[in-house]
Amino acid sequence: MAHTEVNHGTGEVAKPQTKRIWQVFMILSAVTALEFIIALGFDWPHGLKAAIFIGMTIVKAFYIVADFMHLKHEVKVLIWSIILPMLFVAWLLLALLLEGDYMLN
Repeated sequence: MAHTEVNHGTGEVAKPQTKRIWQVFMILSAVTALEFIIALGFDWPHGLKAAIFIGMTIVKAFYIVADFMHLKHEVKVLIWSIILPMLFVAWLLLALLLEGDYMLN
């Protein structure tokens, strides 16, 4: 039995998003494979490797939040109400790490 979703406002049947889901799956798989290759295959400085991992993690988080949590199609105010506090928390963590390191040295 096929699963269909009906938009009750217009009575239209929603098209399945299977192609987009597979596309996002492939992107996430490629980024994860690249992370493993960098982690196991290259001997880069620790700071550069950490920056690359943080960047790739942000890319993966964007695709997960945008497509699987359906935030991509929301109004901009809702998107910013989620992103802005996250940026403040990231800034707080960075400040705490830098201050903690300063106190130890």
